[in-house]
Amino acid sequence: MFTKTWLKAALIRAVRTFAEAALAYIGTGAVVLGDVNWLGALSAGAFGAVTAILLALAGLPEAEKEA
Repeated sequence: MFTKTWLKAALIRAVRTFAEAALAYIGTGAVVLGDVNWLGALSAGAFGAVTAILLALAGLPEAEKEA
């Protein structure tokens, strides 16, 4: 299960989830960069990335195809 292919797929998924969660937190309410609560956005992104890694433990279709 913990092969190079699995690790690569899990990290790609975690980075994508980090970006999606951070962008969702920022939302459309911020008019300028100063309006963004960066600590909150980074925190939401980190939580999303950790969740993605934990969900990857159940299995990744990308890694199973190549195995």
